[in-house]
Amino acid sequence: MRLTATARARTTTALVVTAVLAAAGLGACSGDDRPAGTVKVASTLGPGEGTLNLVTLPGAIESGGSDPRVDWVTPFQERTGCKVGWKVVKTPREMTNLMRDRDRRYDGVAAPPEVAGQLIADGQATPVNTGLVDGYKKLEPRLRALLRHDGKYYGVPYVWGSNLLMYDTRAVQPPASWAALFDPAQARRYSGRIIMRDSPLSIAEAALYLKGEDRKLKITDPYALTPRQLAAVARVLTAQRPHVKRYWELPADAVSAFAGGEAVLGQGWPYQVDVLSRASKPVQGAAPSEGVTGWMDAWMIGARVQHPNCMYQWLQWTASPDVQQQVAEWTGVAPANPQACSGDRLRSAFCNAYHVGDRAYLEKVIFAHTPARKCGGTGRDAGKDDCTDYAEWMKVWIESTKQ
Repeated sequence: MRLTATARARTTTALVVTAVLAAAGLGACSGDDRPAGTVKVASTLGPGEGTLNLVTLPGAIESGGSDPRVDWVTPFQERTGCKVGWKVVKTPREMTNLMRDRDRRYDGVAAPPEVAGQLIADGQATPVNTGLVDGYKKLEPRLRALLRHDGKYYGVPYVWGSNLLMYDTRAVQPPASWAALFDPAQARRYSGRIIMRDSPLSIAEAALYLKGEDRKLKITDPYALTPRQLAAVARVLTAQRPHVKRYWELPADAVSAFAGGEAVLGQGWPYQVDVLSRASKPVQGAAPSEGVTGWMDAWMIGARVQHPNCMYQWLQWTASPDVQQQVAEWTGVAPANPQACSGDRLRSAFCNAYHVGDRAYLEKVIFAHTPARKCGGTGRDAGKDDCTDYAEWMKVWIESTKQ
């Protein structure tokens, strides 16, 4: 299967990851009043229950509705007898609220990092018995490690991506730092022609800039910021706002901004760079010297899972190389299973552009995690409640970019 860049650009949306799964196919899975987080990790698999209910952001599941050639649901249903239903939500916040709702019984969720961490902390996800997921060990080790919490694994990696500096080579010299976007003097050069990803997690890129610019702030993890550090980032974002042409939500919006000449510099993914370069547009991506940030979407099992056997079969299915190939090509993200680049599945240029199987690159990516009050750290600083949580990040993002 080979799809056009235009087709992918029309339907792509930020996917989801990070994760959690619950439960055996026994009596422990019944009962609507079961408290969240009480389902035991499955030890064996039984026959499928015939139904599977999922929650996703747009683009995470395709059944031929967008393009008849793009369908990894129908073959799954035919093979397993598990009929798949899914609720598509518009925002990570809506996704989190649905999975928290005690009156809802979703089996699984394709969770981005800002959702996954909250579900784990709230007991709305159950650890996965990775031994029951065929092909699990073929997934990238770095990605699998991102889902480890208190010695347990809370999901199966689905897709991942990295955040780059994207620029028009005709108008912008190759940028070397996040300062190209966040330093006031540099941003002013391209005022009205800058685009930014519309997500509170974009705060991390500004934090990386400040990490080098103002060492007195003592920023270490850009996804774990104290109130003082977050306030400093807020000032950077507020100063940048007059120069931003668009805060993009859909990846295709960033493509159209560069293709139409509206933008010459901004945050982007390898996806947009790949699409535009294949369309002979003079656009390239650069890795900032302070570090490349990234994200991973993963399939997690909900705390009130009703169909655990079908859910485990779905985990196996979506981790397989052939399905990973379809998902990666259609959505424009890197597959979690590098075998998607083996044989005649994905073209080599795609795999190189997205750094599939490049473990040296993966080890350097600063992957997103849900901002939380506990800063982590080591020694006396371990677990201190002096950082800011995702709700505070969301408030700062809205105040700095939309008001």
